[in-house]
Amino acid sequence: MNESQPSFLLVDGNNILHAWPELVKLLVRDRAAARTELIRRMVEYSGFSGDRTVIVFDGRGAATNEERMEGGLQVFYSGDGHTADEIVERLARKYATSYDIVVATDDRAEQDVVVGVGAQVISAEGLQSRLESVDREKDDWLRRHRKR
Repeated sequence: MNESQPSFLLVDGNNILHAWPELVKLLVRDRAAARTELIRRMVEYSGFSGDRTVIVFDGRGAATNEERMEGGLQVFYSGDGHTADEIVERLARKYATSYDIVVATDDRAEQDVVVGVGAQVISAEGLQSRLESVDREKDDWLRRHRKR
């Protein structure tokens, strides 16, 4: 990555929901709760890591809409007639020349498109590893700075 360019992590939310076993279990019972849990984890991650993070989910309504969460996390929901994949690909295409873009997905076709426009890809497992690494860093920081 180019250290002089700002970076963004684009997360294919539906793909991650279906890839992480603990989220799959939750998804079976309650789709909204699974989305909320992924968002919670990504807010925590981006808040500590400093990564600008965007999560894109498939539709919720007639038009594409966006929510801004604490820590600057953005969540997009595709509108009718569009998919999360299309939005991720469009964002990567639009911003890959100006920003370092990393897309988290296991969707092979989506990976090919975003790499083709100059973005990088990490797998769902790679994203989970990033979150676990930041959790360890956060725990270490808290241990070192805890008042005794």
